[in-house]
Amino acid sequence: QVQLVESGGGLVQAGGSLRLSCVASGRIFHAMGWFRQAPGKEREFVACITWTGRNTYAEAVKGRFTVSRDSAKNTVYLQMNSLKSEDTAIYYCARGKSGDLSSELLQYVYWGQGTQVTVSS
Repeated sequence: QVQLVESGGGLVQAGGSLRLSCVASGRIFHAMGWFRQAPGKEREFVACITWTGRNTYAEAVKGRFTVSRDSAKNTVYLQMNSLKSEDTAIYYCARGKSGDLSSELLQYVYWGQGTQVTVSS
């Protein structure tokens, strides 16, 4: 049983920044992903990072979001800058089934409860 807990969400104005955190219950050597889901929309990929630090991003967030990992704290971060109203969603972290980079929902097997990010105009 793997537990993932997201935090750091909140209400910010467009152009502002937030830093999300995802703390795991134990050491994780798998890829870690960030996904988001807006009301009435399907869950979509945001970013992924491997244990060695390789990462990939959805086109919509490239240049604005940065994913990082602190193995000593069993924590993954998502730094979000230049936020837009379309970034409003519940953000989830997830553990992959392998150590490989992936943007596919089916490649992730454990999920956190999510944290709400709301960007006002």
